[in-house]
Amino acid sequence: MIIDGRKLAAEIKMELKDKVRTLSRKPGLAVIRVGEDPASRVYVNIKAKTCEELGFHSEVIVLDEKTSEEELLRLIDHFNQRSNIDGILVQLPLPKHISEQRVIMAISPDKDVDGFHPLSKFTPCTPKGIIQLIESVTSIKGQHAVVVGRSNIVGKPVAKLLLNKNATVTICHSQTNNLAEFTKQADILVAAVGKSFLITAEMVKPGAVVIDVGVNRQDKKLIGDVDYSSVKEKAAFITPVPGGVGPMTVACLMQNTFESYLTRS
Repeated sequence: MIIDGRKLAAEIKMELKDKVRTLSRKPGLAVIRVGEDPASRVYVNIKAKTCEELGFHSEVIVLDEKTSEEELLRLIDHFNQRSNIDGILVQLPLPKHISEQRVIMAISPDKDVDGFHPLSKFTPCTPKGIIQLIESVTSIKGQHAVVVGRSNIVGKPVAKLLLNKNATVTICHSQTNNLAEFTKQADILVAAVGKSFLITAEMVKPGAVVIDVGVNRQDKKLIGDVDYSSVKEKAAFITPVPGGVGPMTVACLMQNTFESYLTRS
């Protein structure tokens, strides 16, 4: 069965929209984009459109590619001080002359709705969405979860969340020998490495839940880390690309912004 991320995200957004209608002040999200990275442009537009759809207040600031790090940090501080802004998001990646770490640390932990600051009150959006997708079809407790990928944005935080849900967790990565030996043991398999078709049917346990986080472009089409056409015949549940994790990431960003609003109002 396909785990429909669009449908689950739509349910979350509808619930938020109903709550926002009753508020005297709308939750506020500031989104900053530096440069003209095509993927970043698309993602920021989706986030702004979703804010409008839900009745959130949003401000999108687009800065020139040559904007200095100090300029960006001053803008972040401006939004840190604004009482009508509950969440601040700086779209990654940033130009090479700007330190992503300095930028992340400059955002107030109370407003870091992306969940990247080490003291952030919020669960990172993609891992949060992944957990909700898994829990929509199965219980995590007691399952063996294998996470392929160890990034700070997805791999490590989703492994921690799965552990907190009482799964037994194995993390694999680019230096793992005999990857298939581990993936074939997974009741829950999360693929988050950014390598097209890395996970094939032979690497998947029959009846597994497979979450494909990969977003790769091939011949102008989006494809995942999982060979979807073959793996879907073997897995019990699988997320498509697109239409799986992506919509949930945006929905969870809205959830985090709303939660920030509640704690600040």
